Amino acid sequence: MAAALPTVPSAHSGAATLTLCVAQLNLIVGDLAGNVRQIAAAAQAAHAQGARLLLTPELALCGYPAEDLLLRPAFVADCEAALQELARLSASWPGLHLVVGHPAALGPRSDDAGAGVEAAASPAAAPPASGHGRTRCLNAASVLAHGRVLLRYAKRELPNYQVFDEQRTFVPGQSVGVFDLAGGAGQRLRLGLLICEDAWYPEPAAQSQAAGAELLLVLNASPFHWGKGAQREQVMRQRVAETGLSLVYAHLVGAQDEVVFEGRSFALDACGRLAARAASFVPELLRIDLWASDEPHTPAPSAPPPQPWRLSGPVAPEPEPLAELWQALVLGLRDYVDKNGFPGALLGLSGGIDSALVLALAVDALGAGRVRTLMLPSPYSADISLIDARDMAARLGVRHEELSIQPVFEALLHTLEPLFEGRAPDLTEENLQARIRGMLLMALSNKFGAIVLTTGNKSELATGYCTLYGDMAGGFAVLKDVPKTRVFELARWRNAHDPFGRGANPIPERIITRPPSAELRPDQTDQDSLPPYEVLDAIVERYVEQEQSAAQIVAAGLPAAAVEQVLRLLRLSEYKRRQGPLGTRVTPRSFGKDWRYPNTNRYRG
Repeated sequence: MAAALPTVPSAHSGAATLTLCVAQLNLIVGDLAGNVRQIAAAAQAAHAQGARLLLTPELALCGYPAEDLLLRPAFVADCEAALQELARLSASWPGLHLVVGHPAALGPRSDDAGAGVEAAASPAAAPPASGHGRTRCLNAASVLAHGRVLLRYAKRELPNYQVFDEQRTFVPGQSVGVFDLAGGAGQRLRLGLLICEDAWYPEPAAQSQAAGAELLLVLNASPFHWGKGAQREQVMRQRVAETGLSLVYAHLVGAQDEVVFEGRSFALDACGRLAARAASFVPELLRIDLWASDEPHTPAPSAPPPQPWRLSGPVAPEPEPLAELWQALVLGLRDYVDKNGFPGALLGLSGGIDSALVLALAVDALGAGRVRTLMLPSPYSADISLIDARDMAARLGVRHEELSIQPVFEALLHTLEPLFEGRAPDLTEENLQARIRGMLLMALSNKFGAIVLTTGNKSELATGYCTLYGDMAGGFAVLKDVPKTRVFELARWRNAHDPFGRGANPIPERIITRPPSAELRPDQTDQDSLPPYEVLDAIVERYVEQEQSAAQIVAAGLPAAAVEQVLRLLRLSEYKRRQGPLGTRVTPRSFGKDWRYPNTNRYRG
């Protein structure tokens, strides 16, 4: 059985004319049976509260993003069968309408859903093939009630930027999706469907309003990055201002590979005021009550006259930015480990800031009993590194062991000595140490099944200040999209807060205040090879996330020599990033699906 969703009661004390519920669900791509159970459990809970409608997120039935699974006809057919199962179950909840996101095959329907199902697109409207004979489908939402499918709407605006490539797998819809819902006292509410990107453009909402919609329902799966939640609410306020219609926004929660969804579903009244908002990063059944209302409002001059509906529900507080970022990283790690069936995680704990932060995140995500750390000292490891690693492991209560890499390192040097004769030690010997550590950690992973967490941050990945097959060896890069300056901010934030009750002040102060060092040669610090991180991170943010040129970055006041150095390193290390593990995306552009630069590249702009 699916776990019951927590429900926060509405803030309004009177009897509602009509109640809607939003199912903010954490779903798994491809787990059709499990996703059906979650949706059905939410429908049962909504029905028990007297709700007339349950709104699910975008592609809730199959999970999002399903990527090239959507190009497999058998997968789309199985999704249709799962939808028909939900349609049959809907007969068990009289008076409740379910709006379910799912993929749908193109062309005339041949199932037994009955009359009244709208074809949102046809092969004549858009070519069904995506190349090489692969068939695309529709990103759809269906209204289920009385044991059947009443209406089907297909997403019209298909995003093809950042992590999105929906034009690869979907054909755009061509029509509006508007339907009636009965309320109390004989009243009826006409609802218009939109799916995610549809609501970022004025036309689909305007056409729903022109078709008679009195309230907009938006199904969403919009990946998180820092600050995205407030941006979404502001864009939806623009749709409300343009149409004069209230809006209910259902959002996914949970992580899928490198993207994370924070939930934070919400409702806006016809004045653009926040009427309800679910909590971030947790599943929830958000109840929204509607009342007939004569309250005046002043929409934009082009908007229609006031509509007689007022919305009310619980409003979760706006999260503090670093708390939100911490929650995103915790959820991204937890879901990747749990949804892929790993019993736990292990990492090399060096006594440095990056591995310390990864350990704190791992314990918050999984609990101390599922996390194991190893200190793998070399001849260049400082005594205080061992002391601080032991201290932190003890503070969080994780299993911690020390295993010197010196015997293996010396054996490798001896083996390579005839081949290296006449050559002075250099980066080669430094990388050998990192690769020994990677080999030992992967051996433990193979033996015990735990996933290896790498500890490199975005600044290091940008500049190649990491070792392929060494500290890059692992299954999940927790800090892959977190720049070094933010690593320090998060460490101090976590020491001041204990959001999951795993232990206060987990990171020893000396780990935070020591100059960062890879400890691969005597007296080494990061700034021997790199600009100060404040400068480096500013350059990376402008080049990677803002698409600024080298000239623009210099014109913004950053040192020309540092800009040249960082961009040169960034180009040279592309081959490393191509071979590294995935990690949670938390900025507008990460080194993942939304970074597709060629390894062979002579452009210098």
